[in-house]
Amino acid sequence: MRTSATTQLMRRLNSSAVLDLIREQSPIAQSQISDQLNMSIPTVVRISEELIEKDLVRWSGDTQSSGGRPRRLLEFNYRGYAVIGLDLGGTRLFGTIANLSGQIQAERYMSWQENDPEACLDQVNRLIGELLSTPRPDDQKVLGIGVGAPGVTYYEQGIVSWAPSLGWRNLPLRELISQRYQLPVIVENDVNLVALGEYSFGAGKGASSLACITVGTGIGAGIVFDRLIYRGHNHSAGEIGYLPIDLNCLGQKYESFGALESLASGLGIEKRAATIFKDSGWSIPAEGLDAENIFQAGREGKEWAQKLVDETIDYLSMAIAAISITIDPEIIVLGGGVTKSADLLIPRILDRLDGVIPVRPNLVASDLGSRAAVMGAISLVLDLTTERTVLGSI
Repeated sequence: MRTSATTQLMRRLNSSAVLDLIREQSPIAQSQISDQLNMSIPTVVRISEELIEKDLVRWSGDTQSSGGRPRRLLEFNYRGYAVIGLDLGGTRLFGTIANLSGQIQAERYMSWQENDPEACLDQVNRLIGELLSTPRPDDQKVLGIGVGAPGVTYYEQGIVSWAPSLGWRNLPLRELISQRYQLPVIVENDVNLVALGEYSFGAGKGASSLACITVGTGIGAGIVFDRLIYRGHNHSAGEIGYLPIDLNCLGQKYESFGALESLASGLGIEKRAATIFKDSGWSIPAEGLDAENIFQAGREGKEWAQKLVDETIDYLSMAIAAISITIDPEIIVLGGGVTKSADLLIPRILDRLDGVIPVRPNLVASDLGSRAAVMGAISLVLDLTTERTVLGSI
């Protein structure tokens, strides 16, 4: 029994390695796969035939020759399947249907109609239905559905434990969607999917490790090592919105918003600005006091806004320092709505950290913006449906 299990594990490891290499380097010859993975030609041929049968790999029209007989090349069949990705944001839903290379074939936005658990679930199903009905290539199959949910999620069970903005508690979202559409479904924390999206398709592509900090309505971070999401023992890795920013935070109760995000998230920045205007007896500007307008006022030299921007930079600098010295990722990506002001924030954050921590972090802006979570869903659904296996995940 043990020998059989070990053999099965090795087959999965080898199959995952071959598929990963074809994805990264296609078109590629079987002999090259054999050389790079130190794998026998018969094993490569067997795995290639299995991947071709699953329609994940196909023969390319190209051939390769170094003076001898031309060699046929294998390529990743990224057009053969589509993945539906959903990002259930605080104020709206965003959904895409894309092929396996991340090329988006259709996308839809919806505003949440009401903060009612059943109504929110109905909207999710309506969005999936719209995406499934959009035209796509005749022979293209839907591989699965990936959902990025706000709040605490349990990936293994597909349960949304607590999503305050949607009113969901212990919702078996994976089961409900899978039963309705008869497709494989993954449910993951939205920030984790943002990080995986940037790792697989965006600013972190090619890196060995990444942390992605998203600053929007709240603040969170996703952590990826070798294409594996690190969730932590209690599924709370990356909850940096709860980072204490000074001694006064200790002994306090933070339930819906943590200490850091109550000050440096988009909502926190807006509340601080509103307090300044109230205390000063000023009227709220016609354009409002959202974070984007506040940062623009800071660019224009308005003193009240510059003070808020400076404080926000300091708060974010402390969070980035904590991540950098704790897990030392190859790259840290700044995402969420704040990326619209990344050119203002990143140089000054790095200046504030010079000499404070041992190594200046490689801090960059998101490449994918609002599409990052759905791109992460593509990567995770592909890994789930192909039973991708690496030693780090065992």
